[in-house]
Parts: sequence; structure tokens; C-alpha cells
Amino acid sequence: MMALMLFGLFFLLVFLRVPIAISLGVSSIAVLVYSSGIFGLEMVTDIMYTSVAKFTLLAIPFFILAGVIMEHVGISKRLIDFAQTLVGHRKSGIIFVTVIVAIFFAAISGSGPATVAAIGGILIPAMVKNGYKKETAGALVASSGAIGIVIPPSIAFIVFAVVAGDQIPVTINRLFMAGVVPGILMGLAFVVAAMIVRYTQEKKDAFIIPGGLDTRKATGKERWTAFLRALPGLMIPVIILGGIYGGFFTPTEAAVVAVVYGLLVGMFMNRDNTFKKIYRIFIEAALQTAVVMIIVSAASVFAYIITTEQIARDISEGIMGLTTNPIIILLLVNVLLLIAGAFIDAISAYYIFVPILLPIMLFLEVDPTVFGVFMTVNLAIGLFTPPVGLNLYVAAGISKTNIVEISKGVLPFVVAAIIVLMMVTYIPALSTFLPDLLNIK
Repeated sequence: MMALMLFGLFFLLVFLRVPIAISLGVSSIAVLVYSSGIFGLEMVTDIMYTSVAKFTLLAIPFFILAGVIMEHVGISKRLIDFAQTLVGHRKSGIIFVTVIVAIFFAAISGSGPATVAAIGGILIPAMVKNGYKKETAGALVASSGAIGIVIPPSIAFIVFAVVAGDQIPVTINRLFMAGVVPGILMGLAFVVAAMIVRYTQEKKDAFIIPGGLDTRKATGKERWTAFLRALPGLMIPVIILGGIYGGFFTPTEAAVVAVVYGLLVGMFMNRDNTFKKIYRIFIEAALQTAVVMIIVSAASVFAYIITTEQIARDISEGIMGLTTNPIIILLLVNVLLLIAGAFIDAISAYYIFVPILLPIMLFLEVDPTVFGVFMTVNLAIGLFTPPVGLNLYVAAGISKTNIVEISKGVLPFVVAAIIVLMMVTYIPALSTFLPDLLNIK
């Protein structure tokens, strides 16, 4: 009864387009009042406060701030220019440019929508200029931007480590390194999908390249110049990940270093970065952080009820009662997460589903790191899957297409991402190879 009331009210509010944080909070409060009366409300504020008052979660506002700084100081433009000098002259060079820049910016921002916003304004018009339809260009940028929560540093991995940590220790360092290979595989899959789309359009004579398009191969001097201009941006992942794995600082401290470095780089690269502009950057980062933390606090109350009322245990036992075949269970878990990711954001999904699914994964002897990675890939796909994929709406706004058109354009990339998801799920070494090689626990 409690589970039906909790999940039923939550999904009802979601389908009524009530914001996720409010849906989580209202459904949780309703169940607490139903089970404990008015005294149940006393626990709400305590749970919400303790859920965000954690040192590990301090990394989130700082990584968000670092991403906003990088977006505003022009680093994305310099990364695009450098990638263009490397592969822009090739027939499908703009595809490689888009995916390469998405991966690099993902390693800076750790956020899918932020990556789309940072690179979409430049790359979507460039793809259209190279003959791609607006919906195809927007779809590639939207899907590539989703790599932002898989490639380290990832805000999603930080949240997963915090939530899973209530049951079993999971280190952020190991999750970060485990996301590298799956993130690169996603990028390669999107390149292949985009090239297939281009080939199909060429066969149908629907691919038209405007005359006079510059496909000249860049000279060595031009590449070197572009590299030097992009070097400050290219150094950010090196500083963050090198500092973490070199033992110089924790992920939270790395986020602070990224902010300081970003501010220094911004001042050096753009001398017009006045205090007024910096003030706007801090305001934008504060607003984004507030949204995340409100979701975290509301979802924590939801997760508290799932755990204390034994709802997670009952659902886990119900799933295990269907079959004990690990291949089928993993497939069912992926289907569940793909559906959930299409309707709710990644942070909420972690708080709702990790308490339910992690015991099943432990029973099946699935490495928690592998579970964290394939769950994150699932939720990354949700970022560009209709009807609620945030990346789709950002890309649709930039490309000036409606959500229906861009949803059609994204289908090949969804298929490509699901193939990678199956590989990551059933080949654990894709996630554990690098952490084990580098002895990261």
C-alpha cells in the first residue's frame, strides 16, 4: 500500500508536468503524514538538511561553477577551432569535430545540458552549413552532450557514490576512471551513427553541401596556433584528473582548483571579463546549483521512505522472484532505467532506484562500479530521449527546430547508445579495465 501510494502519487505528478523536485517532495510528505501523522513532518527538514550537508557533495556547486566559467570565457570556441584544424577538412570532419569537442567539454563541465549549450551555438550552424538537416545537427549535439555525465569529472558519478555509499563503499575516483572507456565508446558510436545518416541522405539526394564550403586542409602552422589557443582548455582535464589520481587533492578539492584555474584563464584569455560579468557567472552557477540541491534534498526524503518502509527490499525480492537468470535480470534493469530516464532526471533516478537495484546487483555479484557506470549510461541516454530529455530541449532551441523533429533525428543515436549500453552491461572489463590497471580502489 505504501509503495503504491508513494510511486503512484509521484508518477501522477510527473505526468501532470509538476517539477520533479516538487513531485518527489509532495509524494514523500503525503506518505509520511499517512504513516506517522503530523509528526512525520518533523523528519522532513532533518533529512533534507543532512542529505546536502556532506563534504563530497560540495564538489557539485564547484564543478557547476567551473563549467559555467569555461562556457563564458570562450574555451568551447577555441576547442572547436583546434578540432576543426585536425579533422575539419575530411568529408565527415564536422562529425568528428562535434564528438571530440563534446568529450573534451564534458571533461570540463561534467554536465550534459551545459555541454550542449556551450558547443551547440557554434557546431549546429556549422553542421547545417556542411549539408546536414537542422534536426540531425541538433540530434548529434544533444546526444554527444550526454557524454558529459559519463566522462570524468561527472556530477552524476558523485551523486551515485553518495547514494550507493549508504549500502557499500564506492569511491568517486574509481567511478571517474571507469567512465572513460564507456564515454569514448559512446562518442565512437555517435560518429558511426552520424556517418550512416549522412550516407543514407546522400543516397536519397537529401544531402546538399552549399557551394564554396572551405574544406582546405589546415597547415602545420595553423594547427599549432589553434593548439596553443586551445591549450588552456585542454589542460583543465589534465589538472583535475591528474591532481586526483596523483594524490594531490580529492575530487571536491579538484572542483575548487578547476574554478580558480578557470577564473585565471578567463582573465588572461578575455581581458573584458569585468567584475559585472563575473557576477553574472556566479549568479548563473548559483541558480543551477540550487536546482540540483533542491532535487537532492527532496529525493533524499523519498529514498528514506523507500528504505525505512522496506519498499526497496520488497521490490528487490519481487524482481528476484521473477527469475534468477543474471542475463535476464540485467536486461530488465536496463529496460526499467531506460524508461525511467526518459521521464526523470539522473539525480532523482539515483535516489529512487539505487536503494532498490543495488541489493540485486550485489546478490548477482555485479561490481558496484560496473553498476554505477551502466546505470549512468542509461540515464545519459535519457538526456536525449523524448519526452523529457533536457539535452533535446536545449538543442531544439539552438537549432530552431521543434521537439518532434529533433526527436525523430535522435533515433539513430539512441540505437547507437543502446548498443554501447549492452556492451558496458555484459562486458564488465570495459568499465573495470582502467581502474584495475591503475590500481584505483
